Amino acid sequence: MSAVFKQVIENIENLSSDEKALVAHCLISSLEVKHDDSVDQAWIELAQQRFSELESGSVKGVSWSEIKNKIKQ
Repeated sequence: MSAVFKQVIENIENLSSDEKALVAHCLISSLEVKHDDSVDQAWIELAQQRFSELESGSVKGVSWSEIKNKIKQ
């Protein structure tokens, strides 16, 4: 364990909630990998496909209340 890590852990309780949230954000942001445009394109294509399916009637949409009811069961 590095000295910096130990220092952060030992002092974490001295931070305010806002400071802890900022530390968490910085840590999570540092884990993010390089943005892949092909992933965005794949999501766009999937969304367009799903929208077309809904418009054509080949699939039926499900309301949020139906989803919540299924989760509660």
